[in-house]
Amino acid sequence: MIDLTLNPEALERTIALARERQIIIPTFKQQKDPSLIPQKIKDRLQEVGLWDLDPLNLFRISWYNEPQSHGGGYGDVNFMELPSALTGVKARIVAVVGKFFPTGAHKVGAAFGCLVPRLVTGQFDPSRQKAVWPSTGNYCRGGAYDSALLGCESIAILPEEMSQERFEWLQKVAGQTIKTPGSESNVKEIFDKCWELRNSGEDLMIFNQFDEPGNYLWHHEVTGPAMHSVLDSIMAPGNRVRGLVSATGSGGTIASGDYLKKQFHECKIVASEALQCPTLLNNGFGAHRIEGIGDKHIPWIHNAKNTDMVVAMDDHVPMNLIRLFNEPAGKELLKKKGVSTDIIDNLDLIGISGASNIASAIKFSKYFELTENDLVMTVLTDSMELYQSRLAELTQELGTFSTTDASVVYEKDLLGLTTDHLEELTYYGKKRIHHLKYFTWVEQQGKTYDEIQEQWYNDSYWTGIVDKVDEIDGLIESFNQRTGLIDAL
Repeated sequence: MIDLTLNPEALERTIALARERQIIIPTFKQQKDPSLIPQKIKDRLQEVGLWDLDPLNLFRISWYNEPQSHGGGYGDVNFMELPSALTGVKARIVAVVGKFFPTGAHKVGAAFGCLVPRLVTGQFDPSRQKAVWPSTGNYCRGGAYDSALLGCESIAILPEEMSQERFEWLQKVAGQTIKTPGSESNVKEIFDKCWELRNSGEDLMIFNQFDEPGNYLWHHEVTGPAMHSVLDSIMAPGNRVRGLVSATGSGGTIASGDYLKKQFHECKIVASEALQCPTLLNNGFGAHRIEGIGDKHIPWIHNAKNTDMVVAMDDHVPMNLIRLFNEPAGKELLKKKGVSTDIIDNLDLIGISGASNIASAIKFSKYFELTENDLVMTVLTDSMELYQSRLAELTQELGTFSTTDASVVYEKDLLGLTTDHLEELTYYGKKRIHHLKYFTWVEQQGKTYDEIQEQWYNDSYWTGIVDKVDEIDGLIESFNQRTGLIDAL
C-alpha cells in the first residue's frame, strides 16, 4: 500500500531544494484537469519546449497537452479513432496518444506517481539519495526525466537490446545508465540488478514500477479519466463501452480499465502479451520484440481478479504493422483501401506496443462480434519517434517494403486477424494468473503469501490505493506552500 508517513528532517531538506530549484509540483487533480493549473504557470509554459529539462514541464505530465513541440497549452485529450477500412471490424477502436507527454511516452506519468508521494512525505531525500528506475524502456526514461526536473540523481536500468534511441536519450538525462543482459523479455535480470544495488551500501531508493502502487494510482486517477473524457466526447446514443485493451506491461496502464469498469459496467479488461512469451495465457516463457511491455512474470500491481480476457499477440504482427503504417508503399495501399489522409498522416503516432494493442483490440472485437455501436479503448504508449532504428533494421533484414508486402500485411495482419491465442477468463482462470505472482514476488522479491491473499480476497486492497489520492494532493499542496513558490507566482 502507499505509505504516507512523514520524515520531517528529510522533508525540510527536500523543500529547501525545491525552493532553490524553483520546483512546483502539480497535484493529481491538476494532471487530470489542467483547468485547475494556475494561469501564471500556463503563461510561463509558452516559453518551454515539450521535452525541455525545465521543472515547469511537470505540469505537462498530462493527456491534455496541445500536440506541439514548443509552447503548447492544453486542449482536449489526444486520441485517434481507427476506421473500419484500417481495422476490418465494425467496432469503434479508439486509442489515446502518448507522444505528447514529455519524453514522448506516458510512462513519465507513472514515474511521477511513484516518486512524488515519497518526495512530499520526506521518505525519499533527493539531496542525499539517488532514484533508481528499473524498466524495459520508457519508464526509466520517464523516471530519469522526472528526477532531473525534481533535482534528483538517477540511475536508469534497462535491457541492452532495447532500441538505440532510448540509450542515446538517456545518456543526456540520466545520471547513470545500466544495461542488463537480454531483451524486452529479460525482466528478472533487471530485478537482480536492483538487489545488487540494494546490497551495495549506496544511499538510494528503487522505484520498481512493477510493484509500486503509485503506478497503479496514477493510471487509475489520470489515464482512466482521460479515456472517459474521450468517450464522453464521441459517444452517440445507443453506444456501449465494451473494452479496455492494454499490454500488461508493469500493471499500471491496465489500471485505467479498473476505473472505466466503474463507469461503464459492460466494459471488459483485456490484457495483451506477446505470443512468443505467453505468461498469462499459457504460463509460458520466451523472448519477443514488442518493446516496453515486459513479461515472464505477473506484475505485483496487476489486478488479475478484474481482468476478463488475455490475448497473446504474435510479435510479427506489430513489427509488420509499423512498416505498413510508415513505409511509402504501405501508406499508398491504405489510401487505396479508403483510409483517410488525416489518419494516414498520423499513423506515426503508433509505436510498436501501440500497434500490438490495436491488433489485440481487433481480435477482441472479432471474438465478441462487436458492432458499430460498440467502443473499445486502447492506448498508444509512444510513437515511431523512438523506433526509426527498428524500421532501418527491418529494411536491412527483409529488404525494401514493397507494394506486394503492403498487400500481404494488410490482408494478413489486419483484416486476417483471428480469435486464436486468446482466453476469456473464468474466475479460476483469473485466479491461476494471480497465483503466478507467487514465484516472482514471494520466492524472489520479498513479498508475503498473506499479501497475495489480501490482493485476491479483499477488494479494499485496490480501493485503498486510489483512496489515497486526495491525501497525496493535500501533501503536495502543503509542500508547495512551504516552498513559498506558489505565493511568489
